[in-house]
Amino acid sequence: MLRRNILILVLMAFASSTTRAQESYLIIGTYTEAKPDKGIYVYSFNNVTGDLAFISNGEGITNPSFLTLSSNGKFIYACSETQIPNSGSITAFGFNDGNLTSLNKVPSGGDNPAYLALHKSGKLLVNANYSGGSASVIRVKKDGSLESDTTFQFTGKSIIKGRQDSPHIHAAVFSPNHDFVFLTDLGSDKIWSYSITGKNQSFKRNPSGDVSTVPGSGPRHFVFHSNKKFGYCIEELSGTVSTYSYNKGKLTSIQRIATHDASMEGPFGSADIHISPDGKFLYASNRAKENTISIFSINPTTGILTFVDNQSTLGNHPRNFAIDQTGNFLLVGNMLSNEIIVFKRDKQTGLLTETHNKISVPKPACLYLISK
Repeated sequence: MLRRNILILVLMAFASSTTRAQESYLIIGTYTEAKPDKGIYVYSFNNVTGDLAFISNGEGITNPSFLTLSSNGKFIYACSETQIPNSGSITAFGFNDGNLTSLNKVPSGGDNPAYLALHKSGKLLVNANYSGGSASVIRVKKDGSLESDTTFQFTGKSIIKGRQDSPHIHAAVFSPNHDFVFLTDLGSDKIWSYSITGKNQSFKRNPSGDVSTVPGSGPRHFVFHSNKKFGYCIEELSGTVSTYSYNKGKLTSIQRIATHDASMEGPFGSADIHISPDGKFLYASNRAKENTISIFSINPTTGILTFVDNQSTLGNHPRNFAIDQTGNFLLVGNMLSNEIIVFKRDKQTGLLTETHNKISVPKPACLYLISK
């Protein structure tokens, strides 16, 4: 009898761990119409079925338009893109069993922070201030709370009036070894580079790593390939993806490819970019008139992209999307139609198919998946 009971307990524990391994947390940042609200939504996501189930809200934060998580999954950091002058901030939350607890808030160092990146050491964040045209370094304490450090202000402009009259830093992305950080500047058509050195992780300008992009392109988000040899930038204003080879802090342009049909005329609104977990496909979202996810295959040797297909997002304004850790699903946040759509991914072809799984979420701006 004792042996039977022990066997039952072991099987129950195995079943529980298996179920948990099949599930992730989906954390969603939203726009809250410029007032404190339940702006962060937490769902359970099943990596086998694609089903979603509501867990909790994070309260008292305005427009948490971009989020990132600590590597241990215990803390969430959120931009507060208030769209009110001199009020941008970054908030730290404790995260436990799908529930959030506010820890503290610090100024972002500029208006409308739009992106956050956490260094692999877990000791510092870099945030990109879109309207402020600046980037800030924020130190992370042992308890997960934040302390402001340094702000870097940029200058410059480019050719599209009204969109490129001043710098707009849209992303901060660490290099594969986290010894450099690259800052995409939509307003100045630049990718700025800083090196990170020393025990105190000091930031120093790295002008030899700067990139001048095609005038009017509007570099927005950037992603490195897992092989550490290539990087890809989605260019919002031109609706293009630029491919770069990467070596020791330097990006070298090797390709520029459209996310849309050659017959299509702008204005374009390309937004987000991600690579599948197996490194075989790149996906880019397009807003404006298109509302699509562009699918490209990646040559593993050269890094060159080949266009595969455009998939409708079945909604309006796909600002952000995420691919689950298994590579089985791609989830799109259609911001203006207030919904998250789940697509099944074909790992061989890269193509997406509708699953009919979707949830209603007000103005989703950022999706982040983390294993339970």
